[in-house]
Amino acid sequence: MNRRDFLRANGSICAGWALSRAMPVLANTPSADGWRTFEVVTKVELLKPDGIGHIWLPAPLIRNTPYQHTTSTRFIAEGGTATLIKDKQSALGIVSAMYPANAKPMLALTSRVALKNYSVDLSSRRTAPAGSQTELNYFLQPSQYVPTDGIVKQTALKATAGATTDIEKARAIYEWVVANTFRNPKIRGCGRGDIRFMLESGDMGGKCADLNALYVGLARSVGLPARHVYGLRIAKSDLGYKSLGLATDIATKGQHCRAEVYLHGYGWVPVDPADVRKVALEEPPGNRPLSDEIVSRARNDLFGSWEMNWMAYNYAHDVVLPGSANKPLVYFMYPQAETSGGRIDPFDPDNFKYEITVKEIS
Repeated sequence: MNRRDFLRANGSICAGWALSRAMPVLANTPSADGWRTFEVVTKVELLKPDGIGHIWLPAPLIRNTPYQHTTSTRFIAEGGTATLIKDKQSALGIVSAMYPANAKPMLALTSRVALKNYSVDLSSRRTAPAGSQTELNYFLQPSQYVPTDGIVKQTALKATAGATTDIEKARAIYEWVVANTFRNPKIRGCGRGDIRFMLESGDMGGKCADLNALYVGLARSVGLPARHVYGLRIAKSDLGYKSLGLATDIATKGQHCRAEVYLHGYGWVPVDPADVRKVALEEPPGNRPLSDEIVSRARNDLFGSWEMNWMAYNYAHDVVLPGSANKPLVYFMYPQAETSGGRIDPFDPDNFKYEITVKEIS
């Protein structure tokens, strides 16, 4: 989402939201068949406030999907004021809180989401309703760190050589990303998301926001609408992958980006080549080859299906934080904050304390 579109989307938002007011995002509660409901609580505190403070949190996805319904979003900004700002195109919700210079900034966000495992049968022709052309065009656009020209398009054309259908192209790109990248555990957070740098430097190591961004950029460059889906792991894996789930109810470091590709007749199809590489590196005992049985199973499963022990936040890129004096974010999964001294490092626990806890409620 670019700066102009974001400002236009938020031009009518009123300031000074009631501190403890509940914000119902969607009124519909899904049926119990296959759905699990979770409560996710994010608490943030600025330990060293410096002048006026600002905290931003990503809210869960603000639209219904086959795999997630966000049923409520509530927030309390102690000592300040907060509001929920939405951008429909990128399904982005931002809880934005401001604090005066004498405050001790704290923000709590409580969300409830219903999740359901999701898969698309690609073995036979489907007749899913056609997607909105406006939406599909939006998810063909390049972004600052995910271009669709130059080396990105050249790489995609090589990866899809011989493929004639959309499914064949989407699968070929998936297999190329799995085969030509690796997970680099030394990279901070979820990665840089700069795919041109990856391809031009030849450094094909990264994390989910790198590897899945590469999938998105390659797909878009050959005419396949694709999008990042930024989110958070919130439960253990029931499919037996220790590396793809939480061991406890603490999700503070569970941020994870997935991807979707649009295929005519099938709709939006879930993919996650980055998690194939995570299984290869981290599934006990670790450093498994791609030929390993468990890695092969993940490689097959993660083209066309997702286990929903994970909650989606948004599809946004180049995110402008409302009221921020700093540059846009490449992606928005982590809590963010600024004081008069500038933006706070979200990985700096000495200045920026936050915790995300999860509880399954049905």
